[in-house]
Amino acid sequence: MRSATGDVLPFAVVVAASPINIIAAILLLFTRKPVANASGYLVGFAVGVTVVLSAATLLAEAIDISPDSGRSRAAYALLLVTGMALVAAAVRTFRGRPAAGEEAAMPKWMDGIGEFGTTKSCVLGLTVGALNPKNVVVGLATAVIIASGELSAGQEIGVVAVYAAIASLGVAVPIVAMLVLGERADDVLDDWKSWLARNNAVMMSLIYLLFGAILIGKGIGGI
Repeated sequence: MRSATGDVLPFAVVVAASPINIIAAILLLFTRKPVANASGYLVGFAVGVTVVLSAATLLAEAIDISPDSGRSRAAYALLLVTGMALVAAAVRTFRGRPAAGEEAAMPKWMDGIGEFGTTKSCVLGLTVGALNPKNVVVGLATAVIIASGELSAGQEIGVVAVYAAIASLGVAVPIVAMLVLGERADDVLDDWKSWLARNNAVMMSLIYLLFGAILIGKGIGGI
């Protein structure tokens, strides 16, 4: 289990470091019920990533991609191809980054987030955690690693739980910052939001590149 947990940690960090996930949490901290709304988003997000990884792992096991099966090499070949596609996406995203002084565009689903209540915030977190294409791709790749590890059901649950906890850290950090910083939190969080929005393309390029390199290595090693 330790080996499998170590293998999935980089994948969880990729999700945790995604700027858009964090920006949404920060925006909710400027609503009328900041901590309740952001906490609802955090819970929904954690559930979302857990559901995606659990479902993908069950699917991978149903297909049987254990090392002894003929499908194992095909699964790792898919990781290799996905890694190469992510490296290409890293180059494309970096080249499409906003010019100096240009305001970065935010996703449409962030419109009106300032009026959300706790229930809508939780649903938003669930949607982002489960349906964000980046999170889905990472979840599918992680599922291949878990399903090929020949773990018991209890061990798989433990690995999924660790993945979900690490993946949710990026969303949790702004909430902790508000609770710790008190009156200074608004200025700090606003600075974080501006920095993340301004550097979103560059950060995503690095994330794509890192994750792509990891998948290429895993794919080559498993074929």
